[in-house]
Amino acid sequence: MTQTAQARRIDTVENEAQRVYKLQREAYLRDPYPSFGVRQHRLRALVKLLLEEQDAISDAINADFGHRSAEETKMLEIFTSLDGIRDTLRHLRRWMQPQHRRTSLVFASGHSRVIPQPKGVVGIVTPWNYPLFLSMGPLTSAIAAGNRVMIKLASNSKNLCRLLAEKVGRVIPEEEVAFLPGVPASEFSTLPFDHLVFTGSADVGHTVMHAAADNLTPVTLELGGKSPTIICGDYDVAEAAARILFGKLINAGQTCIAPDYLFVPEDKRDAFVAAAQAIVPKRYPDTNDRSYTSIIDDKAYRRLRATLKDAEDKGATLLPLVPGAAFNDSLRKIPPHLVLDVTDEMRIMQEEIFGPLFPIKTYRDLDEVTAYINQRDRPLAFYLFSNDSTTIDKVLKRTISGGVTINHCMFHVAQHDLPFGGSGASGMGQYHGYEGFLELSKLRPVFHAPMIPHLNLFYPPFTDRTRSLLSVLLKWAP
Repeated sequence: MTQTAQARRIDTVENEAQRVYKLQREAYLRDPYPSFGVRQHRLRALVKLLLEEQDAISDAINADFGHRSAEETKMLEIFTSLDGIRDTLRHLRRWMQPQHRRTSLVFASGHSRVIPQPKGVVGIVTPWNYPLFLSMGPLTSAIAAGNRVMIKLASNSKNLCRLLAEKVGRVIPEEEVAFLPGVPASEFSTLPFDHLVFTGSADVGHTVMHAAADNLTPVTLELGGKSPTIICGDYDVAEAAARILFGKLINAGQTCIAPDYLFVPEDKRDAFVAAAQAIVPKRYPDTNDRSYTSIIDDKAYRRLRATLKDAEDKGATLLPLVPGAAFNDSLRKIPPHLVLDVTDEMRIMQEEIFGPLFPIKTYRDLDEVTAYINQRDRPLAFYLFSNDSTTIDKVLKRTISGGVTINHCMFHVAQHDLPFGGSGASGMGQYHGYEGFLELSKLRPVFHAPMIPHLNLFYPPFTDRTRSLLSVLLKWAP
């Protein structure tokens, strides 16, 4: 047995993660290619569970955050999860079909095909900011591809993780899908998975990728980053502000694809500020009420306050957007702020913000903006506001990011026929829809040799006839 084959086995179980992994691997070996009916049943069980337990799920996430409204959870996590599963159910039978491929004329009467096969046991590591959606998205792809799946949620999502472990365990056996409360990251990420999906910070992503490399485990990494937003001169500033601030402030800015910083034409900055000052108080008249989400924990709360102070100390202008709103240390609520006159020496322009702070930069020439963006790490998302198709095409071709929404923010992630994934520092690999099915499948190429045994013309010993045939083949090109 090779070293790699040995690495996929766990002979001695030392902890809970290894126990579940061993159980799932044995189940995979007994039934390595679940039928369409089996996969359909698992996905439908998830749909039924999400509908029946939507209130319990919202309560658990609210408890984990300290405060997040049920409406926000149902809109951003439960609906998007259900919509993704239903889209997969509509297309799964077709995705599972073998793909016929072209065969070279040299091998006439032979034929080629690709069979999408399950990889085996897939691990999913999910962050706290959208713990349900970022579990259900890759889980849907993994089940569709026929895999067994183990899911580890962040330590900040302990209430949701316990709930899902109990509820999912009642409708899907743990040999097929298992949520693992209380399992340390070090015990989970070092398992010899057949594929590992990680969503989280770049720093932790490095650690996860290193652990996966020891087992030659392929990885999908979704790592976030500073997603830029550009308002072009032809676009209505007030309408852009209304759309951008929705994406920025939902979940109190704790979104990996939230607009992180804004470029606005120099002569339209004040118009954007005025629009923001009019819009935000209507949406969040009191940042202590149920519509506005808490920062996840004290560490994150202190980091955001320190980031804001660093910007102010280095010359930025801070503009609170809700009159009279104060920082609430007990509920960990930070009033939304615009941050003007920012420079690259400030932490707010160096680190992913992950909070309700929005720095604004001005520009005169769009080429300056694309140059600035291209000098930095590739972001997970990119937002452009323009009605001019030439401008849109130019900016898209001159920049690279994970995904793009034109004239709004974040909604590309809800289009299930679009792949979701990063580029460079913002990640690798992709999932959602068909691309998710492909990511977590082994596309196994199968070639059927020609019925007419003409390939023996190339068997040794090599003769003048062999050399003549090779001469013809080498010259045979379009």
